[in-house]
Amino acid sequence: MPLTMLDRRTLIAAGAATGLIPAAARAERARHQSFEIWPTHPPGPPRSPVTEQEAPRSPAGPADDTAFLHVTRPTLTYLAPVRPNGAALLLIPGGGYQRVAIGHGGRALLEHFADQGYAAYLLKYRLPGDGWAAGPDAPLQDAQRALRHIRARAASAGHAPERIGAMGFSAGGHLAAMLASRAGATYAPVDAIDRQPLGIKVSALLYPVVLMTGAHVHRPSREELLGPSPDPARAERYSPAAAVSPRTPPTFLAHALDDRVVPAENGLAMLSALRSAGVPTEAYLPEIGGHGFGLQDRARAPLPWPGLFAAFAARHGLA
Repeated sequence: MPLTMLDRRTLIAAGAATGLIPAAARAERARHQSFEIWPTHPPGPPRSPVTEQEAPRSPAGPADDTAFLHVTRPTLTYLAPVRPNGAALLLIPGGGYQRVAIGHGGRALLEHFADQGYAAYLLKYRLPGDGWAAGPDAPLQDAQRALRHIRARAASAGHAPERIGAMGFSAGGHLAAMLASRAGATYAPVDAIDRQPLGIKVSALLYPVVLMTGAHVHRPSREELLGPSPDPARAERYSPAAAVSPRTPPTFLAHALDDRVVPAENGLAMLSALRSAGVPTEAYLPEIGGHGFGLQDRARAPLPWPGLFAAFAARHGLA
C-alpha cells in the first residue's frame, strides 16, 4: 500500500531524529520533478521588469510553507503516482492573484492525489498585476500551456490524454474555472506542444473566486485582475459563472458557508450557473470550514470532500 501523508511525515521526522532519511522518503523526494512551461520567456513581457520572489506565507509557519510573488518563470511540479489510475490532475493554488501560495498545503495535496493514482501536477503561474502584455489573461495563458504540456506528456506519464482534470483553490479556482470554460487559446503557438488541444474532463473548484461585481466580490482578486473599478462588460468577461456553457465539463464544488474571505455566494453563483446550463455538478457546502481548508479539519480529522470528489470524478470518466 502507498504511504499516507501521516506515514511520510512520521518517517521523515524519525529520520531527522536519527540522522537518517528512510529509503521510502528518499524515493518519494526523487519522484518530484519541476520544469518551466515556456521554452524561453512567457509571451508578452511586462511593462517594467519584475523579479520573482519566494517568501514565507507567515513568520510562524513551516519552513516549506512559502508563496511566490512576481512570478516570471511559470513551472509545473510533477509527482508520479505509485499505482497509476490512468488520469492526470492539474492543481492550481490560490493567493488572491497577489501571490501563488504553493506552500505546505499545495504540496500535501500534490502528494495526496499522487497517492490516489493521479499523475499530479502543481502550477506556478504569472500574476496579472505585474504588467504582462496579456493583462488578466496572463495566468490563463500559463494554465492553458500547462494543460498542453500535461497532454503532450500523457504517454510518458502513463495516463490517457483525454483524462485530465483541473482543480483550483480560491483565486486558483477562478483560474481553473476559466480554463474549463474558455475554449479559445489566449496566446499564439510557440512550439509543437501548442498543437495539443485544450479541454479538460472534469474540474473541481474549492472556495473559488467567481463574482466580479456586487456585494460578495473578493475585492483583492478582482483588483489584481481587472483594476479597482472595471466596466461591467469587462467584469462580465472575467466572471467564471458568465463563461459557463453546456460545453463546460462536469464540475465539483466545495465552499464553506462560513467563509469570510471569499463569501460562499461565489460558489453558489457558480453552482447556479452550472445547473442552468445543464452541466453535471455536485457541491459540498459545509456549515463550518472557513477559507482555505485542506485535507483535514482543525482537529486533524479527514474532511469528506476528497472522497466526494473521487466518486464524482469516477462517475464522469476521469478516474
